[in-house]
Amino acid sequence: MRFYGGLGYDYVTLSIPTPFPRWNVLLADDTAPLRREKRVWQDERRGTIETREDFERYEWPDPDEVAEVFHLYYRLVERELPEGMGFIPLTPGGVFENVTWLMGFVPFSRALYRDRALVRGMFERVGRVLEALCAAAAECDKVAAVTMGDDMGFRSGPMIPPAALRELALPWLRRCAEAVHKCGKPFILHSCGNLKVVMEDLIGYVGIDAKHSFEDAAYPVTEYKELYGDRIAILGGVDMDKLARMPTAEFVEYVRGILRRCAPGGGYALGCGNSVANYVKLENYLAMLEVGRRYGRYPLR
Repeated sequence: MRFYGGLGYDYVTLSIPTPFPRWNVLLADDTAPLRREKRVWQDERRGTIETREDFERYEWPDPDEVAEVFHLYYRLVERELPEGMGFIPLTPGGVFENVTWLMGFVPFSRALYRDRALVRGMFERVGRVLEALCAAAAECDKVAAVTMGDDMGFRSGPMIPPAALRELALPWLRRCAEAVHKCGKPFILHSCGNLKVVMEDLIGYVGIDAKHSFEDAAYPVTEYKELYGDRIAILGGVDMDKLARMPTAEFVEYVRGILRRCAPGGGYALGCGNSVANYVKLENYLAMLEVGRRYGRYPLR
């Protein structure tokens, strides 16, 4: 909280621990400058749940119990929140992410064609828990918005056919968004990948209020602001590669260019294109915040 407040933010992210334990992960050495002991990777070739038998044996969390645990967690940290700040809870992954994490992407892809009923069951089990979490978070007084991270794509498009996303994932995203909207709070979607083919679904059907995660090489924030900025808020977009490698003087001008193109008309918040990773240049991250303080207020200069 001191970190966020000291850097000028008026909110603190509240990361919710996962209620979906899984063993299909890989560990590797972390080579970043601010390294952790180990970096955790998803094992895409193996799943904690690959078959109907695995599905039946898995100890699925009870949505009501998960919501109750969140309220205890929230009350624990609420009393430490500085005056004038709010929370933005981050769900422990999204609906699509948790299904593919639990199954492993290769077994999931096979099941998508060989056992659609199993895949539907996975989305229902995961979706109900995340819906309950979103509802529990949104009803808390100090929560300003709820963010769901649900990476569904890569540089050229979605990871699965758009029709499959519309059938399996988006209805549960919609229910999560509705649970947040019932409390009058915005629903923010963080999703990596070029999702232009389903953006109309995300805005018109799911009802997202804001979109985060952009990459200059494939789906730059300036393009999304131009296409969708009159309907949803556009968040972040300062490219991760440039945060990590661009010389700082050049980087400052790059960030000012994003502000010049995205700020007019409102509905834009300056920030990183993805999570602030432990391999970015700290001087670039701090420079980005300083550009926002100096040039990112209305009337624009």
